[in-house]
Amino acid sequence: MIMFLSSLVTTFWEALHLKTLVLAVVTFLFLINILRSRHPKNYPPGPWRLPFVGNFFQIDTKQTHLVLQQFVKKYGNVFSLELGQSPVVVVSGLPLIKEMFTHLDQNFVNRFMTPVRERITGKNGLVVSNGQTWKEQRRLALMALRNFGLGKKSLEERIQEETHHLVEAIREEGGQPFNPHLKLINAVSNIICSVTFGERFDYEDCQFQELLQLLDETMHLMGSSAGQDPDRTTSFNEENLISTTLDLFLGGTETTSSTLRWALLYMSSYPEIQENVQAEIDRVIGHKRQVSLSDRESMPYTNAVIHEVQRMGNIVPLNSSREVTVDTKFNGFHLPKGTMILTNLTALHRDPKEWATPEVFNPEHFLENGQFKKRESFLPFSMGKRACLGEQLAKSELFIFFSALMQKFTFKPPINEKLSLKFRMGLILSPASYRICAIPRV
Repeated sequence: MIMFLSSLVTTFWEALHLKTLVLAVVTFLFLINILRSRHPKNYPPGPWRLPFVGNFFQIDTKQTHLVLQQFVKKYGNVFSLELGQSPVVVVSGLPLIKEMFTHLDQNFVNRFMTPVRERITGKNGLVVSNGQTWKEQRRLALMALRNFGLGKKSLEERIQEETHHLVEAIREEGGQPFNPHLKLINAVSNIICSVTFGERFDYEDCQFQELLQLLDETMHLMGSSAGQDPDRTTSFNEENLISTTLDLFLGGTETTSSTLRWALLYMSSYPEIQENVQAEIDRVIGHKRQVSLSDRESMPYTNAVIHEVQRMGNIVPLNSSREVTVDTKFNGFHLPKGTMILTNLTALHRDPKEWATPEVFNPEHFLENGQFKKRESFLPFSMGKRACLGEQLAKSELFIFFSALMQKFTFKPPINEKLSLKFRMGLILSPASYRICAIPRV
């Protein structure tokens, strides 16, 4: 009996001791987390955070950009979050964005390196690199684009040639319902392929299709919630060459093809706007002549529609993340070095103070007295030193591809099918999968 009681007491004490130890460890970790999460004076306000995970469970990663708009209403144009242990500051409003990327650009010039990005790029290439590597790779990329025809007639001719292949591929559908995703991404990627690889690929090429599938999966992974070179005197090495080529391929494929997918979806959903575009094309270009960049000045309505597609499609809703390079005073707040910065382009492109009908697809936003009107609050390519390198190429592709498709086809929803404007969240915001019919016009 005595031995039994002794054993019982020992067991109880060991269990109590273990619970005490676990409680002490948990308490210690919570205290450490609280101390690490303490923000400096004048740090931007934000919602209450949970230990260790921060605001992770308050952010719906399938529609992050929409969730953040509620925080803007509550906390203002500069507010803070924590994603895990990473401090994040979200900036909204044109004046603050301009201040950040013009007058204080050096303080926000670096890209924020997420684990997924680091795993994929090794801090190499053009898009996520910083410092000397970024400067050298940007110069290299610009030189390559210029040498291969950026801003010259030769590149325009490549786009026109690819447009012919795209039109023929769509014509083969015979007006029946089809998903335009693969055809559009094939066409757009062939332009950057001609620049980076020196050749285009047939739409049925198996290796090419596999490459595009991997590209799509990579873009989705890099934008999901899951998501080193030694010191050298130069960044011109094989690793950076591969990474910069990948960056050009990624940046020159998914963004433009997704914008074109939005364009066909909006035209199918707004037939009266599609008719207006086609009327302008018929008047300026006709039915047979190839679309040329020189036509853009004579086609303000078509140009306005393309810009409205970019505004509403909103494919980079929070811009590419930046990192504060030094402790910075911004709009009265203190931003510590290393803080991630997200630029709220969604709020900018849907700001009721800037747009007459911010939630409605309306090309009149970019028209004034029948002429195309540039808008300062329109920043799909960002601004400043790290603005999109391929802006000129993307604009050329969008105009020629879109105008040619409107010239040759009328796009409609399949019979008894209703189109949806739902989106898929990844590194970029793309339309959910849909089917349309392309009815030949000539």
